[in-house]
Amino acid sequence: MAQDDDTPETRLARLVLSLRSQGVTDPKVLRALEATPRQLFTPDLFQERAFEDSALPIACGQTISQPFIVGLMTQALKIEPRSRVLEIGTGSGYQTAILSKMARLVYTVERYRTLMAEAEARFKALELTNVITRFGDGGQGWPEQAPFDRIMVTAAAPDEPKALLSQLKPGGILVAPVGKGPVQVLKRYTADGQGGHTVEDLGEVRFVPLLDGVAREL
Repeated sequence: MAQDDDTPETRLARLVLSLRSQGVTDPKVLRALEATPRQLFTPDLFQERAFEDSALPIACGQTISQPFIVGLMTQALKIEPRSRVLEIGTGSGYQTAILSKMARLVYTVERYRTLMAEAEARFKALELTNVITRFGDGGQGWPEQAPFDRIMVTAAAPDEPKALLSQLKPGGILVAPVGKGPVQVLKRYTADGQGGHTVEDLGEVRFVPLLDGVAREL
């Protein structure tokens, strides 16, 4: 393979083409994925795997999600240019960066100070000025900034995330993995404007659990 065929840019482009073939077909999502250099969010130890379609370990026992799942969840959220999006679980900031390229504002909550600090440094380096961060309990959402047009949960809620659903605007959409076992169901909730919502199952996924409170780190 020629050297110029194996640059980070070409490897990222191949990854995006692979995601499209798997069903991530929204052009806005594909453009956001192609404009987000995954290697900047991947630990040094796993740089050679940054463009694989697989989840990778990051600090605090967490993961950077598989690109296909990132694309699938982003597509399911149906983000509009004026959307205010709440993300639960900042992690490395990879999903946050993609959301920031599609929404007006992204509010993101992380329970690990270490991860939050690292993500904030990446957002600053990438000049993502429409991302607002908070260290806190993601399960409680961000009531002071509610209601939101869209909510994405990047950890598995054991049951229906009622506290987060209450922070959706009428017609708003929440996408979250739900379940207590090692395999969960990705669900899309759409608020009906009357205090209820419809639910769609989008397939099986594997996520770390959504935990209460903030983390104590050594």
